[in-house]
Amino acid sequence: MYIEHLSLTNFRSLARLDIEIPQGSVLLIGANAQGKTSFLEAIYFLATSTSFHASHDRQLINFLAARDALAVSRIVADYCREGDSHQLEVRIILENNGVNGAPRLRKELLHDGVRLKANEMIGKFNAVLFLPQMLRVIEGAPEERRRFINLACAQIMPRYSAALGEYMRALTQRNALLKQLNERGGDHTQLDYWDQQLAECGAYLIYARIQAITEIGRLIHTIHPGLTRAGEVLRLDYQPSFDPMPRPAGQYSLPFDAPVDRTSVELEAIQEAFEANLCSQRSEEIIRGVTTKGPHRDELRFIENGIDLGTYGSRGQIRTAILALKLAEIAWMHKKTGQWPVLLLDEVLAELDTDRREDFLAKLMASEQVLLTTTDLDLFSPDFVEKSTVWHVREGRLET
Repeated sequence: MYIEHLSLTNFRSLARLDIEIPQGSVLLIGANAQGKTSFLEAIYFLATSTSFHASHDRQLINFLAARDALAVSRIVADYCREGDSHQLEVRIILENNGVNGAPRLRKELLHDGVRLKANEMIGKFNAVLFLPQMLRVIEGAPEERRRFINLACAQIMPRYSAALGEYMRALTQRNALLKQLNERGGDHTQLDYWDQQLAECGAYLIYARIQAITEIGRLIHTIHPGLTRAGEVLRLDYQPSFDPMPRPAGQYSLPFDAPVDRTSVELEAIQEAFEANLCSQRSEEIIRGVTTKGPHRDELRFIENGIDLGTYGSRGQIRTAILALKLAEIAWMHKKTGQWPVLLLDEVLAELDTDRREDFLAKLMASEQVLLTTTDLDLFSPDFVEKSTVWHVREGRLET
C-alpha cells in the first residue's frame, strides 16, 4: 500500500501542497516548525480520521484561513491498495457565521467519491505513525495507551470503531443514570438496558484487545531483540479492568511476574460475565455515580527484563520499546491485511545510538512506502540516503 499523489489545502501550516509521492523511503529535511510533521499528520488523518497531535479538528485548519467566514481544510490522496487505485478525501469545514454567530464545524469524508461515516472510513487506508511525544504511550497516563490500542485496532477490525463509539455513548448514559439514582433514588432495574448495551459493546472491545495485544506482543518478542542486540526482552502486559479470567477464590498472588493468556476466552463468555459483573456492582456504583469496570479503564504495561518501563525505564529503553512497538504494529497490519501500511516517522532517530539507528533503518526496507522527517541528514547512513528520495521543507513549502 502506498500513496501516489497528495493534495493539501489549508491544513495546519501547509496552505497549499500538491505533489506526487514515490514508493520507497522519502526523507523530509528542514528546521523545526517548517511543516514536516503537518505533512505526516495529514496522511495519518486519512487512516484514522483523527489527529494524534491536535485535541480538536478545528486546530487542523490553517490559522490564517480560519479567520474567514468560511474556512475549508482539505486532504486528498490517491493511493494504491492490492494493485487498485483509490481516492480518499477529507474536508474540515468551519463556518464562522453559524447559528447565533457561534462557529460551526463539520467534517466530510469521501472514499472514491462516496461519502462515508468516520467508522466506515477507517481501515480503507492504513498507516503507522511515530511522533516523539508518543513516548507518552509508555510513560504517560493509561488513556495514552488505550488510545494507541484503539487507533491500531480500528484500522484492522471493521467493527471496532463503531463498537467503541457505541460503548462510550452507553457509558455516558449509564453514568448519568447512576448519578440520578444516587441523588433522587429510584428503581435500580432502570440500569438493565444500559448494562446490556455496555456489556455487548464492551465485551467485543475486550475480546478484540486481547487478540490484538497478544498478536502484537508475539511480534515484539522477535523484533525487540534485534534493536537491542539481543540484550533485552520486551513483552506487553494487558490488564483489563474487567478481567474475563479472574483469579479463583482463595488463590494467592504469585511472587513472580507471570503473563496471562486470555485468548481462549470466547466473546459470548466475556459478555455474559461482564453483564453479571455490572449487575453485581450496582449498589457500589450508584454511591460513586460512575461505572467502575470496563474497557474505559483498561491498562497496558510494557515489561522489559521484568521491569515496568513506565515506572523505571530509561529514556533510551522507552524510545527503543516504542520503535519496537511500531515495527510490530506494521508487521501485524501486514499479517492481517496482506498489505504493508504507509510508515510515517517524525524525528525517529533522535536519541538513538549508532548501532540502534542502523538496526532500525534496516528493518524499514520491507515497507512499500516510508516517510521520515529530520533536521539532520547526518543521522542517516550514506547508503540509506542514497536509496531514498530527499525533499526539503521550508516555511510550509516542499522542494523536491
